[in-house]
Amino acid sequence: MVDSQPRPGGNVTGVTLISTELVGKRLELLKETIPTLSRVAVLWNPQLSMSQWQETLLPARELGLQLHSMEVSSAERLDAAFKEAVRAASVAVAVHLHPLFAANQKKIVDLAAKTRLPAVYPRTDFVVTGGLMSYGADRADPFRRVAALIDKILKGAKPADLPIEQPTKFELVINLKTAKQIGLTIPPNVLAKADKVIR
Repeated sequence: MVDSQPRPGGNVTGVTLISTELVGKRLELLKETIPTLSRVAVLWNPQLSMSQWQETLLPARELGLQLHSMEVSSAERLDAAFKEAVRAASVAVAVHLHPLFAANQKKIVDLAAKTRLPAVYPRTDFVVTGGLMSYGADRADPFRRVAALIDKILKGAKPADLPIEQPTKFELVINLKTAKQIGLTIPPNVLAKADKVIR
C-alpha cells in the first residue's frame, strides 16, 4: 500500500500496530514466566497471518522453543486445535492477532483455562475476559495519533510526506486470578514489568 514507512508516497499515511514484530516479545514473556518452557502452541490463521507465523520461527529458535502450529481458519476448529496442542505436549499457547480470534476471545480464553495452558495474547481485552497475559501496543494511543495526522492533512500536509507511525507505548497485562486457576506462579521479575495486574 505504501512505498516505505518514512515516505509512504501516494495518498496514504497512518498508524501501524506492528503486531507481527511483537510476536517474539510475547514468546520471551512466556519463557520468562515459565523458565522450563520448551514447547509452545501457536494459534494463527493461515488465511491472513502467514507473516506472523514466519515472524514466530526465529525468536522461538533463539529462545530454544519448539513450536506446535495451531492453524485455525474457523471458530469450529478451535476445540480440536486445543486438544491437538495438548496431545503434542505443548506447555503454553501464544495467540496471534486476528479478527477471528478477537471475535472468539471468550471461547479461546475458556479453552486455554480448560486445558490449563498458560496463554499470551496480543490485546488487553483477552486478559480482561480471563486470559493470563497480554503484550501489545496501547490500543488508545493510535487513535490519538491518527487524529493528529488528520489535523496535519487538514492544515495542508500531504499524506505522502507523513511517515507511517509506529506505536511508542506498549503494555503488559497479567491476570493473577487466571494464574491461580491454572496453578501457575508468576515470577516476581515478570510481575514487576506489568503495567496492569488483575487480582
